[in-house]
Amino acid sequence: MTGRPAPISVTEAALDRIRVLMEGRGKPSKGVRIGVRTKGCSGLSYTLEFADEVNEFDEVFDAADDITIMIDPKATMFIFGTEMDFVEEQMASGFVFTNPNEKGRCGCGESFHV
Repeated sequence: MTGRPAPISVTEAALDRIRVLMEGRGKPSKGVRIGVRTKGCSGLSYTLEFADEVNEFDEVFDAADDITIMIDPKATMFIFGTEMDFVEEQMASGFVFTNPNEKGRCGCGESFHV
């Protein structure tokens, strides 16, 4: 993917966590795939999974020399411009998506709408 900006930005904390997860997986991965699915009271939630292969219509970019990110084609329009971070707090930790396209989130934070 040259000449175009990456669909999302990924912080160093998120890259570090992805490395740990990929190393602990026990088998090689092509990278990770980010998507959205219908879920929750606001409509959409983010998905993140290991990718064993690149699908034909995936949006693919190298987030770092050792990490390839694939964006599910159905998700691209919902997450373009998003920042993916990894946050560790005293009671919880996880990936956090800051999406400028969001128009609202549900009260529990599990889903969003655009």
